[in-house]
Amino acid sequence: MKRISVIALSALFLTACVSKKKYVALETENGEIKSELTKTKVEKEELEGKFVAIQARVDSYNSKINSLTEDNNAKLVNVDGVMVSENQKAALKESLKKVPPAYLATAKTLKDSMNLAIQFNLKESMGNIEEDDDISIKIEETVVMISISDKMLFKSGSYKISDKANVILQKIANVVNSEESLDIMVEGHTDDKAMKNTASVKDNWDLSVLRATSVVRKLQSEHNVAPEKLIAAGRSFYQPLVNNDTKENRATNRRTRIVILPNIDKFFAMMASKE
Repeated sequence: MKRISVIALSALFLTACVSKKKYVALETENGEIKSELTKTKVEKEELEGKFVAIQARVDSYNSKINSLTEDNNAKLVNVDGVMVSENQKAALKESLKKVPPAYLATAKTLKDSMNLAIQFNLKESMGNIEEDDDISIKIEETVVMISISDKMLFKSGSYKISDKANVILQKIANVVNSEESLDIMVEGHTDDKAMKNTASVKDNWDLSVLRATSVVRKLQSEHNVAPEKLIAAGRSFYQPLVNNDTKENRATNRRTRIVILPNIDKFFAMMASKE
């Protein structure tokens, strides 16, 4: 009888041990599941927060777009590849009325007409600058290019500006200062003749850059052109107009090119001011 009781107790003890191990394992597994759930909840909250922020941005963009489309005058339209507002389009049509019909004869699209109108306006502004052997003016679409010979601006091999350049530089400054939308890029060009190496000028790169910056500084300091409208660039002898094979050709290539760049958006205000 006692023997049977011992066996029964042993079996009960073994059963208890197995149950405890399973319990511990289940507790561990439960803890891991809770941890994963917590991590998932945090990630979900983070994703929801990001989604809310993105949605707010989308709503903001939609609001801006709707505000544009609700106002027909502010709505942008595509005119031959150029995005303009209805107001600008109307202003352009009014501006075209001031341009001689013969000047617009070659226009095939509204974009062509816009470029020709800008050309006409710029030529009117450039009317006080006369072309001669030392100065040439070329207008391509909405860009004015004024090429000034080396002998008018500088002494040979020097970047010091001659006094006789004051008249032409003042005229250019007057054009640019009359309209805030115009910027100036000054390009220095040389011939291919090797420079004598000095402390300040080592080669044609140096000379072309120094000449451009000399013009820029003079336009700023003596002719009151705002510095933020000025750009200086040196091209050395790598953009010749003609071959550097004669004395005359090399003289042609030694030049300073002043490029006047208008802002299309402000062109409409420029034209409107002349009504």
